[in-house]
Amino acid sequence: MTTVYCTHLAAPVGRLLLTADADGVLTSLSVPGQKGGRTVQDDWRYDPGPFRAAADQLAAYFAGELREFRLPLRASGTDFRQRVWAALDELPYGATATYGEIATRIGAPRAAVRAVGGAIGANPLLILRPCHRVIGANGSMTGYAGGLERKTWLLTLEGVLR
Repeated sequence: MTTVYCTHLAAPVGRLLLTADADGVLTSLSVPGQKGGRTVQDDWRYDPGPFRAAADQLAAYFAGELREFRLPLRASGTDFRQRVWAALDELPYGATATYGEIATRIGAPRAAVRAVGGAIGANPLLILRPCHRVIGANGSMTGYAGGLERKTWLLTLEGVLR
């Protein structure tokens, strides 16, 4: 049995649920009502200790003082998902990319846009792995597991939207 640590953090986008593995490496960040988000399980250990750095960095991010998270992250997924998530990690603060651009960055054909969208939608580390920076080809705010209102809020915080 693997130990899963969890904690909640108050944030402008709602109460965050963070999880970490036995090594203290972050494995998920979920928001209320998130499509595919995690919920606390009976065998999880509530302990804010492993999340101090994440709490500090998230607070600085929400205050507009942090542009890049420097936290160990671990998410399990297929090789394809891992490649998509790595591409998300490369999207800088205040910038956006389209699903097609992400497909190109990972060497997938343009036809893989739906699969890229599925991988982005399965991102277990919202905000920390910035899937909110991916937009539709026409510049529209499309699909965000945390809700389009949160996506808009995050992109406004980062100066993408006014």
